[in-house]
Amino acid sequence: MSHQSKAASNSESTFTPYQKIAIAILAFLQFTVVLDFMIMSPLGAFLMPALRITPAQFGLAVSCYAFSAGISGFLAAGFADRFDRKSLLIFFYVGFLIATFLCGIAWTYPFLIFARTLTGIFGGVIGSIVLAIVADLFPFQMRGRVMGYVQTAFAASQILGLPLGLFLANHWGWHAPFMMIAAVSAMVGMLILKFLQPINSHLQNKIDQNAVHHLIATATNRQYLVAFAATALLTTGGFMLMPFSSAFTVHNMEISLEHLPFVYFATGVSAIFFGPLIGKISDSFGQYKTFVAGTILTIFMVVIYTNLGSTPLIVVMIVNIVLFSGIFSRMIPAQALNSAVPSTDQRGAFMAVSSSLQQVSGGFASIIAGTVVKEEPGGRLLHFDILGYIMVGIALTTAALMYFVDKNVKNNKGPQ
Repeated sequence: MSHQSKAASNSESTFTPYQKIAIAILAFLQFTVVLDFMIMSPLGAFLMPALRITPAQFGLAVSCYAFSAGISGFLAAGFADRFDRKSLLIFFYVGFLIATFLCGIAWTYPFLIFARTLTGIFGGVIGSIVLAIVADLFPFQMRGRVMGYVQTAFAASQILGLPLGLFLANHWGWHAPFMMIAAVSAMVGMLILKFLQPINSHLQNKIDQNAVHHLIATATNRQYLVAFAATALLTTGGFMLMPFSSAFTVHNMEISLEHLPFVYFATGVSAIFFGPLIGKISDSFGQYKTFVAGTILTIFMVVIYTNLGSTPLIVVMIVNIVLFSGIFSRMIPAQALNSAVPSTDQRGAFMAVSSSLQQVSGGFASIIAGTVVKEEPGGRLLHFDILGYIMVGIALTTAALMYFVDKNVKNNKGPQ
């Protein structure tokens, strides 16, 4: 019996040794992918003056990753269930590594756009493969905890990646963080090759060998449409604030570039604790209940955060910690709940389409944010509070959609 079939049949509350290894590898992998995307936000304060670009141009540099990832994910959906997931993961991860290296040697704004687009083509698909692997290896009753552990990659990028990236950027320029990510990714790739076992139990199902038919059947499945919409909106809100968060912290809250890493460090330390805890809570008390609680907390904190002016460093740290706790309380249960939506033979395609919608909606959100936000001489941002109010509306709409996702999973077929 394969590792994934053993895991799928395991209803115990403890992880097997191989499951622990798989979680560690997936979290380490997610660390590099998340960091590669997130590093663009704090580097905004370096990139805009270095390349002499406007906030709108920087918004495009962020969103080109999302748009290319969205297109790539959509095209990959037709093939996502036809290959061993480990092989598929290695293919896209090697492409991601090469593209990240190109970002590290970019010398002009157009070449950076090209490199970020290429990074999105490969990196944007990896998240959907990881989610499919999680659903293959772990029963639904354990997925909240697994998502919580995997999402500690986000926290690790806050604690280790972003502060180190900012340190490197401060001393050797904005190219250095991308070279660091490429080097770490090479090590992760070797771990995947050595320790991750083939993941192919889904190939035992009868899968449509016509990629176009498989894609269309998944993308047009009525039971999936609400989940797709909820996923897209869940991403939209977050992408509106993220691209300009570092510039807002530096120029509006008046936190120096030297102190900016402390903000990310404090947020990341707390996230390492909250991620697994939220995963356990969602498994114990219900994914949707946890999601609603996280939505309420996020709305409250977004309004506070986007209206801050000059603020002491300790207050900025506390606000960020509580805000990201709310965001995690939405993201983790939403991922666990959505993993129960597709049937086994369409799981890879569903995750790929879902990831594609996330990226595209995030790209639009970044462009909208770049249009709404204006920059005063000296760098201070205007209308950031408007983005906060837009995000509140999106969060409420997403909560309503997730209610129907939860209801469909419980009433129609139960978790997969």
